[in-house]
Amino acid sequence: MIAVGAILAYALTETEVGIVNIQVVGFILIVLGIIGLILSLLYTFVWAGRRGPVEEVPVRERERTYRKRL
Repeated sequence: MIAVGAILAYALTETEVGIVNIQVVGFILIVLGIIGLILSLLYTFVWAGRRGPVEEVPVRERERTYRKRL
């Protein structure tokens, strides 16, 4: 979204199509892309790590459980 917004905001020479200003739409896409990037980085590095430790199950125990289900 950031790249598309930058193209619309800076690379196009035509500024308006009908009643829509393309540069304004480009800047809106840039801002939304930056917000999305920040939220995804926050989720990846901060919020996703709060789930607690994963219980380790020995391999033999997993095999036994799997074979019981069959």
